[in-house]
Amino acid sequence: MSKAFTREDDLPETPVVARRASSLPPGTQNLMTPDGAQRLREEFARLQSARELLLAVKGDPDKPQKLAAIEQRAVLLHDCLRTASVVQPPATPDGRVRFGAVVTVRESAGTEARHRIVGVDEVDFDRGWVSWRSPIAKALLNASVGQRVRVKLPGGEGELEILAVAYE
Repeated sequence: MSKAFTREDDLPETPVVARRASSLPPGTQNLMTPDGAQRLREEFARLQSARELLLAVKGDPDKPQKLAAIEQRAVLLHDCLRTASVVQPPATPDGRVRFGAVVTVRESAGTEARHRIVGVDEVDFDRGWVSWRSPIAKALLNASVGQRVRVKLPGGEGELEILAVAYE
């Protein structure tokens, strides 16, 4: 039969293709904080529950798209968790910046800022959570309280003074 005699509703949906879980180069560890892994596990469980509820719904014309979106996110979360290397905070912090640290810094302009160094799948700029692969985190990692570090930013190079290091 010619395509001219088919309805658009009869055509198969364009499959949703999930992006890679993280933007890490192949072979690079997918570091994650313990609470980051827990948040992803909880979101995955919520998605599974939402999927089950949606499967029970009858007559929702948007059901296939909703299920596809849930499945896409679930696959992404599963991949994030499957590849995660959960890093525990140091048992006895020594004032050095490590993965998972919350670092209070004084910027060149004199303003204070807090940055938490997290995995690439946990980044939340609104909360000050930066990837361990970011320029800020790379400059801060292994530095100590009182130390000044240089960091290259899109607006140019700056200096950060480390005021405090904590682990949550």
